[in-house]
Amino acid sequence: MGRGRKPLVNSLNDWQSVFYNSVGSYVQMINLELARTVHSEPLSKHIRIAGGFAFKSSNYVSEGIPVIRISDFNDEKIILENVKYYKESDDLKKYELSTGDIVIALTGGTIAKLGIVQEGIGKLYLNQRVGKFEVLNPNEFETEYVYWIARSVQSIIKDLAWGAAIPNVSPKDIEKLEFPIPDRNTQKGIISFLNDLKDNSLEDKTYFHYEIENNIVSMHQNQANGGAITTELTHQLDLVKQLRQAFLREAMQGKLVPQDPNDLPDRQAGEPASVLLEKINAEKERLIKEKKIKKQKPLPPITEDEIPFEIPENWVWCRLGEICFKITDGFHNTPPKVSEGFPYIAATHVKTDSIDWDNCHYVAEKYHRELHNKAYPAKGELLVVNIGAGCGTPAIIDVDFEFSFKNTAILKFNQELILNKLLNFYFIWKRDEIYAELTKGGLQPFLSLTILNNINIPLPPLSEQQRIVAKLDELMVYCDELEASIKESQQQNELLLQQVLREALEPATK
Repeated sequence: MGRGRKPLVNSLNDWQSVFYNSVGSYVQMINLELARTVHSEPLSKHIRIAGGFAFKSSNYVSEGIPVIRISDFNDEKIILENVKYYKESDDLKKYELSTGDIVIALTGGTIAKLGIVQEGIGKLYLNQRVGKFEVLNPNEFETEYVYWIARSVQSIIKDLAWGAAIPNVSPKDIEKLEFPIPDRNTQKGIISFLNDLKDNSLEDKTYFHYEIENNIVSMHQNQANGGAITTELTHQLDLVKQLRQAFLREAMQGKLVPQDPNDLPDRQAGEPASVLLEKINAEKERLIKEKKIKKQKPLPPITEDEIPFEIPENWVWCRLGEICFKITDGFHNTPPKVSEGFPYIAATHVKTDSIDWDNCHYVAEKYHRELHNKAYPAKGELLVVNIGAGCGTPAIIDVDFEFSFKNTAILKFNQELILNKLLNFYFIWKRDEIYAELTKGGLQPFLSLTILNNINIPLPPLSEQQRIVAKLDELMVYCDELEASIKESQQQNELLLQQVLREALEPATK
């Protein structure tokens, strides 16, 4: 049986991670084997699932007995950080929890998750939609064996609830599930086997049933090997992300494509970025005189300390506000949504490769017109998420109809002098750095218009912008294909692992 062997995975943590993900299925396999010699009975003959009390939120108090809701246990532990309190009452004694009690979520997205009451946590009350495993005859059970039954129940409920819009299960549904309850000596053997399997410290002996132990060990080794493959594929995805960043870094530092001598200042045919910047400034002055844009406050010059790397001599460092005619933001308050009207996008609709128009909201004309007159977004301009978790995420406007937006800034610039794809690539490269800087101190990330205007940009000549964008387009397609291939392998590996478990449990459904 190969007892005592070392895991063929990167670490014991990987081995145990696979164990906790699969142990419910292993217990079901054990129950199938036990059922050959031990009569299966409804769980209600041995264990009751006690429901909690329907506490009224209006009666919560600032101090009292913690009420354990579904949100108050995770990773099998009770967590009191955001718990609600209720006044102590003798009428609620039947809903009290004690050390070692096992509770289970009966509804919602985390249905069937378990919690075990830790020692020393004090008196607790059980809320509705949370069930507690109550043993009817303690003499029938080794205490820990109830936990392994609970893990099996968890696995069965997850399968039953899969695909439901709002998954629910009642205590009676659980109590109808049939289990073979072996004698206590067999329970001890099963407990010892599962714990030794978890710790990869199996001894060269039969714990309770030689054949089923062999099958589970073999399956677990395959699962662990598959888990190692999944870990490797995840690592490969991270390498692809690093490769993208490397390509972007090389591009923004002027190292991705060869320099063109015609772009140098001493060539008449050339036009270095400094001349490009002069053209942008001249056009700004013209638009100000024509009262099409407002005069901007002068931006501070870029100091040597602000320059993070060297750029080619025909490039120039400038601030984002210098190359944009206007940088502004969207709605400051959420407008009322309507079923028909002008399209309205939030930050969640802004992706790095597109804007999610299919799931956009709609806003009435009076709200839309106010924003459109301020921002007048046009096709080819750049949106950048400036509030929340997606801060710094860019997207090129790919439509020519009117729309409104919120929690997003817009960059308006001359697209004949500045390529929108170059700016988009720049923000993709810098997004994680921008987000990390904004979230220092744990604050809600906010990419203000001031910060945006002052962002440093390495600006290449127009001809080099074109060469850089063409090369990056080619390289990003290569990265996309790599990523798609790895994700397909991940999916196939996951399907294979699920199939192995399903086949092992097939007799349970016949």
